[in-house]
Amino acid sequence: MRFILSITLFATLLISSVTAQQKIEWMNWNEMVERQQVEPRKIFIDVYTDWCGWCKKMDASTFVDPSVVATMNESFYAVKLDAEMKDSITYNNMVFYNPNPSGKRSVHTLAASLLDSRMSYPSFVILDENFTRLHILAGFQKVPQLMGNLLFFGQNQHLRYQQYLQQQQQRAEAAQQQAAKQ
Repeated sequence: MRFILSITLFATLLISSVTAQQKIEWMNWNEMVERQQVEPRKIFIDVYTDWCGWCKKMDASTFVDPSVVATMNESFYAVKLDAEMKDSITYNNMVFYNPNPSGKRSVHTLAASLLDSRMSYPSFVILDENFTRLHILAGFQKVPQLMGNLLFFGQNQHLRYQQYLQQQQQRAEAAQQQAAKQ
């Protein structure tokens, strides 16, 4: 009986540790800023609301996919940002706040700033290590769509793509100059 109890306990601990590893390490804005000062990473921000059904679907489906979880935890600081939160956030000598915290669907100024006031939920913002916005994704994302973006930005493919575009532009300009000389 003790053997069976030991095996059951071991299996339970093993399953719970595997399950714990398969979750995105979500944090709030201030936690991310503190971690960013110690170890800079790209930042993935999930801008959501409590009443958003598609936001809940993302949490229950895409955000529990093992490849999304692994990529997010390895390459990004993942931030949950309630677009209607009541608390103020001070960052970079600016105070972001909800202008009408008791009002219904009043948008926090940090969420509006990150999304250029194009409020739709869920929306996701990818920032680089210097807090420069790289990309905004609006709407529910299936695993392949989200993984493409996480890998593109997480592995700095966006920088290689920019270099490629610059090279193509330089070649086109050189060809135009050559043609003008003839």
